[in-house]
Amino acid sequence: MLNYLGLPVQASAHAGDIDQMISLIHWLMFVMFVGWGIYFVYVLARFRRSAHPRADYTGTKGKFSKWTEIAVVVAEVILLIGYAIPAWARRVQQFPSESEAVVVKVVGKQFEWLVQYPGADGRFGRTRINLVAAENPLGLDRSDPDAKDDIATTNQLTLPVDRPVLVHLSSQDVIHSFGLYEMRVKQDAVPGMDIPVWFIPNRIGDYEIACSQLCGLGHYRMRGFLNIKSDADYRNFLAEEAKALAR
Repeated sequence: MLNYLGLPVQASAHAGDIDQMISLIHWLMFVMFVGWGIYFVYVLARFRRSAHPRADYTGTKGKFSKWTEIAVVVAEVILLIGYAIPAWARRVQQFPSESEAVVVKVVGKQFEWLVQYPGADGRFGRTRINLVAAENPLGLDRSDPDAKDDIATTNQLTLPVDRPVLVHLSSQDVIHSFGLYEMRVKQDAVPGMDIPVWFIPNRIGDYEIACSQLCGLGHYRMRGFLNIKSDADYRNFLAEEAKALAR
């Protein structure tokens, strides 16, 4: 489903603000495209060769183009200061506390998304690179008491609706880019760095996780799935995963 801008459906609390900014930018680009197109046609007609058989190296003296350029700069400054910077500031300065948010870790790896939930104790267990294997892609150290109840999934991220979500992004190999387009979220996952990103999903449904950074020959198949569930269904999901882990 697409909205009137042709963008994916809005599925997070901040998606409307992002789309408003995108809409204003597109309207500015549309006005500039039409305006400069009309001006270009006017110049072709006004200064055609038959009307001016001899070249004039002095040029015109009008100030219309100058004031138009100033107006465009003013509009861009308004968009930057009035919309872009405040939107960015809200995303980086108003992180929810981990006590009130659903906290998960997402690790990019050629060519899949690895997800770690902290389990019932609310603490993430230790991971070790030497334990990474086909059956343990995250390298979870199950000897760590905090890791015994951790839930690990591949290409599957399940979250509750209407609750703040805090995702800690990292990468095992190269730079990936965590893209949740319906949530209006896109953040690079960089090797050696823990990068937090947050949002509040407000629409139950199934969505895709994309890698929007070219990360190798298999980039095209680095596709995951995001499931936004009701709080009750989310708790059932955690309970089922915990049962499977205990077997």
